[in-house]
Amino acid sequence: MSVVLDNGLSWREVARIGEGETLVLSDRAIARLARAREIVDAIVTAGIRAYGVNTGVGALSDTVVDIASQSRLSRNIVLSHACGVGPLLAPREVRAIIAAQIANFCHGHSGVRPAVVSHLAAFLSKDCIPDVPSKGSAGYLTHNAHTALVLIGEGHAAVRGERMTGREALATIGLSPLVLEAKEGLSLVNGTACATGLASLALSRAERLLKWADVIAALTLEAAGCQMAAFDEAVLALRPSAGIAKVGATLRARLAGSGLVAAAVGRRTQDALSLRAVPHAHGAAWDVFEQSGAIVDRELASVTDNPAVSGTPEQPVVSSQAHAVAPALGQAADSLAVAIAQIAAMSERRMDRLVNPLVSGLPPFLASDAGSHSGFMIAQYTATALSTENRRLASPAAMDGGITSGLQEDFLAHPTAAANKLLAILDNAEHILAIELMAAAQAHDFLTGMGERAAGTQAVYSMVRENVAHYEDDRPLGADIEALRTLIAGENPAA
Repeated sequence: MSVVLDNGLSWREVARIGEGETLVLSDRAIARLARAREIVDAIVTAGIRAYGVNTGVGALSDTVVDIASQSRLSRNIVLSHACGVGPLLAPREVRAIIAAQIANFCHGHSGVRPAVVSHLAAFLSKDCIPDVPSKGSAGYLTHNAHTALVLIGEGHAAVRGERMTGREALATIGLSPLVLEAKEGLSLVNGTACATGLASLALSRAERLLKWADVIAALTLEAAGCQMAAFDEAVLALRPSAGIAKVGATLRARLAGSGLVAAAVGRRTQDALSLRAVPHAHGAAWDVFEQSGAIVDRELASVTDNPAVSGTPEQPVVSSQAHAVAPALGQAADSLAVAIAQIAAMSERRMDRLVNPLVSGLPPFLASDAGSHSGFMIAQYTATALSTENRRLASPAAMDGGITSGLQEDFLAHPTAAANKLLAILDNAEHILAIELMAAAQAHDFLTGMGERAAGTQAVYSMVRENVAHYEDDRPLGADIEALRTLIAGENPAA
């Protein structure tokens, strides 16, 4: 399938492109690109002073560059800024960044030639993935520069999974290296495409994870014999929240008709908070998710180049500003990171209540033969370790600070770092929820004959058993965790 870019892209569309869909530009988008390039050409011809067009960049912004050197400036910007380090980003992450970058250019205020954008779009359609190191960007520069390397025949890329040089990659997909013109080097490394693309993917993963968190909690609540009165619609409405209402409705629907829940009515005055507060914690995360999605969509609708060009070729306007700085985007990623980390921490606590013989009422550690079997004892260690790592990762990147470029850039918002650690927290959260899901299904195996599962939880239980069998210390448990993590990361829960 293809996504058509006309007036812009949403985070959902960027995520779809990241996962493999191609991008097609409308005639209007192409016309905006061409018009902006005409304005840049007019700026160059008229000699209007413009940052990164006929001046150096960063602390060299007052150094004028003559017309003959402006193409070389663009190339040099790409080469000097391509200094990322560390493991490479995953292909879907690079694709999402490219999609967000194309969307920014197509607002018509960057001034890159249509040929630059058509090359980037070809990367998406022909499965050409530039090597982009994951670390080194205080804001946005290094990641984008590594993609730009391949445009000019430098660097490396993988074409349909085969790694080669940038020049070889271009030849493989039928393109020639670009010779960059004035402003194009700066535009290619500039803007918030990196953080926006990564955040779009994170939102897509977070939405799926939150859906799973709600239904996994329902399976655990049923196994624990929860007191459903706490989730009554009227009771939850006492604390107005769209997220709380959403989660409450999901729990009531999933647990409707449960014989296990019916048998537990009045067993306790109230449940532990890891059970009773599911609507509140999960609901808060859903609320943060919606807010974060709105911020990322606003970012995608924004021009994030510096400088921006506007006006007409006859009366060109170049505006130096700070649109490439994205405090709101970094704060949104930080907020969602905290929310997902908290969801995962609560999942670990619920899982402990299933395996802990002091509170579960089930066989110790859900072992088939406690003593000779350890069951899920050490799986809970894994969940705890991942949860504590999330606690460290949830520290806000927006407050990291830092000063770069000889005091010219003396404020940094760190949106890319915020998006990267959100993705890392999601990795851990998917594993933690997989462990809870595995434990909840095992707990249900010990409740056979004590009451029927609800239809909504039976569907989830069946999905688990289609992927992993009841555990009897007969195989490495890590493989089961990975199987359920793959399920959570790749599919929505059964209806």
